[in-house]
Amino acid sequence: MKAEINWKQNVRFDALSETGHKIIMDGAPKHGGNNEGARPMELLLIGMGGCTAFDVVGILNKARTELTSLKIELEAERATDVPAVFTKIHVHFILTGSGLKEKLVQRAIDLSAKKYCSASIMLGQTADITHSFEIIEPTA
Repeated sequence: MKAEINWKQNVRFDALSETGHKIIMDGAPKHGGNNEGARPMELLLIGMGGCTAFDVVGILNKARTELTSLKIELEAERATDVPAVFTKIHVHFILTGSGLKEKLVQRAIDLSAKKYCSASIMLGQTADITHSFEIIEPTA
């Protein structure tokens, strides 16, 4: 996997993924930025969320569930000293689908957290990662 980062001005950088997707990173005005893009640490958290979402959807689809939507809310705390690594991350899954079973959802989340999601496993080296979920039955 490859990526390219190009400095544009002040603390704004454009990132280009190997697959050709562009992401803007920028800092807050107090750090010389113009708030034109996500912060690098936000992207790490987003990447972890995307990684686990990919896994959970895949696992539930293979189990032939009727998942119709998935939303993941992430909340992280960082160390106060440099390096300001993540120390706590909470991942809350909100799943909508007919007849979703709690046991199956928990299994999918556990498999992602412990076996498949490389981002979670890496960030788990510095952060205490916790998970919760809620299941919403679609309305008729």
